[in-house]
Amino acid sequence: MSGPEQVALELDDIQRGVLSPRPNPYAAAYLVFRVDDRADGRELMRRASAVVTSAADSVSPRGDTWVSVAVSCRGLEALGVPRASLDTFAWEFRQGMAARAGTLGDVGESSPENWEAPLGTPDVHVVLTAVAPDPQRLESALDGARPASDHLSGVTAIWRQDCYALPTETEHFGYRDGVSHPAVEGSGIAGSNRLELPLKAGEFVLGYRDEIGGLQTPQPEVLGRNGSYAAFRKLHQDVAAFRRYLRDNATSPEDEELLAAKIMGRWRSGAPLALSPQHDDPALGTDQDRRNTFLYERDDPAGFITPGGCHIRRANPRDASVAGEVRLHRMIRRGAVYGPPLPEGVLEDDGADRGLMFAFIGAHLGRQFEFVQSEWMNDGVFFGAGNSKDPVTGSHDGVTGLTIPRRPLRRHLTPLPRFVVTRGGEYCFLPSRSALRWLGELQN
Repeated sequence: MSGPEQVALELDDIQRGVLSPRPNPYAAAYLVFRVDDRADGRELMRRASAVVTSAADSVSPRGDTWVSVAVSCRGLEALGVPRASLDTFAWEFRQGMAARAGTLGDVGESSPENWEAPLGTPDVHVVLTAVAPDPQRLESALDGARPASDHLSGVTAIWRQDCYALPTETEHFGYRDGVSHPAVEGSGIAGSNRLELPLKAGEFVLGYRDEIGGLQTPQPEVLGRNGSYAAFRKLHQDVAAFRRYLRDNATSPEDEELLAAKIMGRWRSGAPLALSPQHDDPALGTDQDRRNTFLYERDDPAGFITPGGCHIRRANPRDASVAGEVRLHRMIRRGAVYGPPLPEGVLEDDGADRGLMFAFIGAHLGRQFEFVQSEWMNDGVFFGAGNSKDPVTGSHDGVTGLTIPRRPLRRHLTPLPRFVVTRGGEYCFLPSRSALRWLGELQN
């Protein structure tokens, strides 16, 4: 679908957080604000335009430290964006994440009525995200951003989540995170899989042609162009339950690690089963040039090496034979750990809140984020596995088990409990720097 022509992205106008993989190690913070006074909210946008880091800053000394500002649909309403303009934004964005709970699998314990306040309420207007290589530089970035909201009585900080890299450089289930990201035409940032052609800029940045030649630009153009959509989600991880499931379904410690790899599609080190099917290879897991450079169709069409239902193959089937066109559902995905680690070997929950702040970035909330959540993560029809769900993040009900392809007989495991519970989130718009200035200059 990708044509040969190259696009020139206006990097100095695009927020750094749209295109850049986070540093590793990292420290991060999410701050949510409510706008009670329209004039103060607009002043916040004007100040934010000078605070946010542009995508052109990737070669500067602060390239690994940046601040991003996103606005929900309720936030745009609070700023006084005209209804005719709001109606040009994506339908899912206008509804908000809580209203899309059924599609996203946010049911039961994950339903919005159980979300952490104020997430899921109309009070979430502005989300400021700061990312840096360490806590010291994070605080410096936050100090630099603080003047944007200081002395604005009509803007109230209502929620904060701090995140940080674990010493193991893994997420709480023990897997290396942040391994995979696509290449975007015109970004100047290489993708993690050299076998994947760069995707059209319009898949991730509004105002540019996408993979099917479409052009998505909320109006007026100064507001929509060079922006993107973001989905922020706080995901609680039941680490003790995950460890117990592995223990109860494995025949030995070695088998437990193999089972963990079959569930994820990678060994805990980050080494993929596709390149190291029999045993973990920590050196491969840390090799950024090799650990994500693989495909499925030629060597493993049936999923005997990397199961079709494992987490990474669901999230990105690559060249595997599945229903639909994979390139239309590619996502920029980021994760940041929050909460204390559960001590190694502990199998009972200690009551602490721990998990992942998940962020999706893209130009198509419906056919990217929501499609992957509903059709790939919470269903299996696309690769011929009925109603099976993702073993790691799926909305399990404790009834459906897990089947792993194996010769001569498939391996059947016990029913899966829900390991990941949604604690809240919101759909946001990441305006360009010029759009932030436009929002700051709005008149009643």
